[in-house]
Parts: sequence; C-alpha cells; structure tokens
Amino acid sequence: MKRPMSTTILVLTATATGLISGLFYSYSCSVNPGLGNLPDANYIAAMQSINKVIINPLFMMSFLGTLVLLPLSTYYSYNASMMLRFYLLLTATILYAAGVFGVTMLGNVPLNDALEKVNLQAASPAEVRAYRISFEGPWNYLHRIRSLASSGTLILVVLACVLGKE
Repeated sequence: MKRPMSTTILVLTATATGLISGLFYSYSCSVNPGLGNLPDANYIAAMQSINKVIINPLFMMSFLGTLVLLPLSTYYSYNASMMLRFYLLLTATILYAAGVFGVTMLGNVPLNDALEKVNLQAASPAEVRAYRISFEGPWNYLHRIRSLASSGTLILVVLACVLGKE
C-alpha cells in the first residue's frame, strides 16, 4: 500500500512544484517587465494590489503545498531500490525550502509589507520615486533567485519521476 500512496504524493508534488515554478516564471517573463514600464505611483499601486490578491487559496495550495509535499515525497521514496529518487527529492526539498520559501518569507514578504505602508496620496513624487527604488531592485533580485530555485526544484522533481527508479 505504500507504493500507491507514494506515487500519488509524487504526482501531487510534481503538479504543485510545476504550478509554483510556472507562476514565478510568468512573473519574470511578463508581470515584472510590464510593471517596470509603469510610472512610479502606478507601479507602487499595482504592486500593492498584486501583493493583496496573491494571498489566496489557490496560491497558498501550491506555495505551501509544495513545501509540505516535497518532504513527504522524499520520505516515501526512501528505500534501497530508489535511492536516486530519494536524493533528487531531498535536494529538491532543500532547494525549495531555502531558495523559494526562505527567500520569499525573509526577503520578498518584508519588502511587500514595507511597500504596503506607502501612502501614495500623501507622498511627494520624489518620495514615491525613492520608495520604488528601494523596493523594485531588491524585490526583482530576490524574485530571480526564487525563480531559479523553483525551476531547479521542478527539474529535480521531474528527474525523480523519470530516473528515480534506477
């Protein structure tokens, strides 16, 4: 019975990892460049809006779900006949926990929280520009890290699915 459970969890892990990796990829390819073209006040207002709506059940299922499913898949893959799968999933778990979840929680979220406090109606254009500069560069840098980490995690999970029985 351990076998069907481990397969189901691995499929769910691959799906959740793919969803979160795709989200970060799409941000990198379209959302961030599009927002980067906006005037300062519009950029800040758009990011404030995005930061509010992204905290929703669908996002949380993939973002936190991956954090739970990766170690579960790793645990279920631990046996002598599938050690390659175990090590691929263990590496994916560590990469996701540090490079995606850790970077998001310790880097992007504090920047988002600081940006939320910006009152666009009360700030001068120079203050709005300063807020944007203090946010956009660091946030995009951290986003690139978590995008690469989530892509690496996805590659490792796919390899675990394809090569893991060897």
